[in-house]
Amino acid sequence: MLSAEILDQLDAAAEDFRFPDLGHGYYYAVDARLHAYRDAHRWALIVEALGYSPRAGNLIDVLHVFGNCLTTGQPGFGNEDFLSRIDNWDEIEDVDEPEIYCGNPIEVRGRRIAVAAEPGEELIDVFRRLVPEHRELLLADDVELRRRIPADLPEIMRLDRWHHPDLVQDTLPSGSTTFRQLADVLATGDVSRYAPDLPPNTHWSHWPESGTL
Repeated sequence: MLSAEILDQLDAAAEDFRFPDLGHGYYYAVDARLHAYRDAHRWALIVEALGYSPRAGNLIDVLHVFGNCLTTGQPGFGNEDFLSRIDNWDEIEDVDEPEIYCGNPIEVRGRRIAVAAEPGEELIDVFRRLVPEHRELLLADDVELRRRIPADLPEIMRLDRWHHPDLVQDTLPSGSTTFRQLADVLATGDVSRYAPDLPPNTHWSHWPESGTL
């Protein structure tokens, strides 16, 4: 497999609005994680973009799934790649003031979490406060990650921080040093090909326009 073929798939997804956009206007950025998988003949890449969607009324981890061995669906995301994390939404959003926290514990995937937050705070601020203590609960587990890729495909790299392209600035994955290097890693299996020369920007503070539409 060739790195150019990997980048072609990522670019096509970006042009079809199926590549992760951390500055997406419909989602307030909260967190992100990247997973790379490969063996001698197969590759897969999953980018998680965790964000708060007022329209959907939940904190959602969107899995962007790419590869030459997908077991179902197309590169990018489908309906089942939107993973809602809050179980008791009606208990945490103020009935009279949308997007405002009403003070109750937050139930995430069956676990109730007492949050150090006051009623009246904006929900996005409360959700961002859940990270990093509850990060593993908010991001995908292995069952969720493996839903569209082969169960036996080895994970060779996991990134919690990286420099992500700004799609609004028309930067395609192939124009990003990060993803060119990751494509080399996936094509060769040599993890040393990933040698970032730009500071990470995946923290939500780098995407002030996210969620503003």
